[in-house]
Amino acid sequence: MNRRKLVAAFAGLFAATRLADAIAAAPAVPATIEKLKLSDAEWQKRLTPEQFAVLRKEHTERAGTSPLNGEKRKGTYVCAGCDLPIFRSETKYDSGTGWPSFYAFIPGALGTRTDFKLILPRTEYHCARCEGHHGHVFDDGPKPTGKRYCNNGVALKFVPA
Repeated sequence: MNRRKLVAAFAGLFAATRLADAIAAAPAVPATIEKLKLSDAEWQKRLTPEQFAVLRKEHTERAGTSPLNGEKRKGTYVCAGCDLPIFRSETKYDSGTGWPSFYAFIPGALGTRTDFKLILPRTEYHCARCEGHHGHVFDDGPKPTGKRYCNNGVALKFVPA
């Protein structure tokens, strides 16, 4: 084994350990989540117009507009619609896309479905509790998962540790 392979193996082991630590530190999401069902009028009272457009109507915020892009503190990202913990700060990274991106989510916090809005199929993800639209997941993320959960910033709130 040459030095390059050895360094790569240690880097992979380090990344896997960080992911395991992030998952272990994540707030527990109940195995059965009680769904939050509200009318559009109730959601409009609860959310800003931008949050309503993204979470309830599956719109996309303009790239580079979210203050969460520059958030570097330790903490938890929760759904702006219902406060369900979705991501840990340890899994956030700068994808260069203009949207907050994560390589892993808190187990049980998300649901997915296939989206054909751009003709080709994409995997859309949403909050497991309120079913609010958060973004799409792609297979071009960093190790250890290789996933990029590309999230609309207005769909999240940051709760510092």
